Amino acid sequence: MTRIRLLAYAILDGTLIPIDRVANQKPYYSGKHKRHGVNVQVIADAAGRLVWASAALPGSTHDLTAARTHGIIDALTSADVMTFADKGYQGARVSVRTPFKRRRFRLKLSRRQKTVNRAHAKIRARGERAIATLKTWKILVKLRCCPRRATAIVQAILVLHHVEADHNAG
Repeated sequence: MTRIRLLAYAILDGTLIPIDRVANQKPYYSGKHKRHGVNVQVIADAAGRLVWASAALPGSTHDLTAARTHGIIDALTSADVMTFADKGYQGARVSVRTPFKRRRFRLKLSRRQKTVNRAHAKIRARGERAIATLKTWKILVKLRCCPRRATAIVQAILVLHHVEADHNAG
């Protein structure tokens, strides 16, 4: 959180890392992605660099639930860091900005809401770039190990990413 407090804003997003089937399959099956996997939450900075990655949760876990489980929402709110996230995080607190969502009673979004959503998407694209950076590691194409090891693998990749970034910067 010390590094995140220094950021102008943060980008929060979740991703599913595919895994092989496991003995207890149901919690790891993501209905959204139609595959087995683990849910990892990622925080990126304004330049699209990885700052933090969470522990892996079963793939059936919703992004907002995963963020609350890890205490990300509370930590970002208490640190007073403006955070941009996708529509999956609607219902989070004030410090987490999400795009406008069309509802049943609201047939169309206003021109201003569409403009805000476009600007929001441009900012969030940097967070997607951070996830793409994480997924460039071939081991994350499909984990062929116990899902409990996914956390250690993601954390190791994050450390290697920071070492490489510090090496290239200096």
